[in-house]
Amino acid sequence: MDIGGLLEELLLEDKVMIHFDFMNGFFDINKSVVVTWGVIIVITLFLMFLTNNMKVHDIGTKQLLAEMIVDGLRSITGGMLGEEGYMYRDYMAAVLVFIGASNLVGLFGFTPATMDLNVTLALALTSIVLVEAAGIIHKGFGKWLKSFAQPMAIVTPMNILELAIRPLSLCMRLFGNVIGATVIMELLKMVVPVAIPAAFSVYFDIFDGLIQAYVFVFLTSLYIKEAIE
Repeated sequence: MDIGGLLEELLLEDKVMIHFDFMNGFFDINKSVVVTWGVIIVITLFLMFLTNNMKVHDIGTKQLLAEMIVDGLRSITGGMLGEEGYMYRDYMAAVLVFIGASNLVGLFGFTPATMDLNVTLALALTSIVLVEAAGIIHKGFGKWLKSFAQPMAIVTPMNILELAIRPLSLCMRLFGNVIGATVIMELLKMVVPVAIPAAFSVYFDIFDGLIQAYVFVFLTSLYIKEAIE
């Protein structure tokens, strides 16, 4: 069982799906980009199907399901953000659905986009930009700037360093957990090729994928709560 070889194969595999020759160079589109857009298109079509022909009275089953999904997601993210951060609940719900769906594509034979470090880094940077923007909106630029010197001026360098560590932590946590689950599943397939991997797939491909989406959104919501206090 060569775990190092398996990790090398997963981390160093060719990530390019579409290659174009362009003038004297080339233009590549990675698998993660294609999978990401595929996930977005599928979610968009599903939402268009659910919200087609919406009514105020005598609503149908599709509209009822759509409203239940929206209420459920808003309840989850609104609970994480608290009353003051309520205005960010819809964005966090969208992130929760996107990461969860991205982690589940492995069930259909695709490589999850979250196995690409570029994708998790982009998600983490977007979250931290939102966190700091929330801090500026709620406190004002002056108080936001002064908050780096709280509770005392001597900790200012550490607070600034934390600004760089947070996206790195979010990025590596999601990437590491997704690739860790993939490595375990590949090892199981090598050791017991029949039946057992299917049972563990329920946990690693479904439950763990959704948990990682929840943890990413929970941590981002926690940072937003701290930023607007």
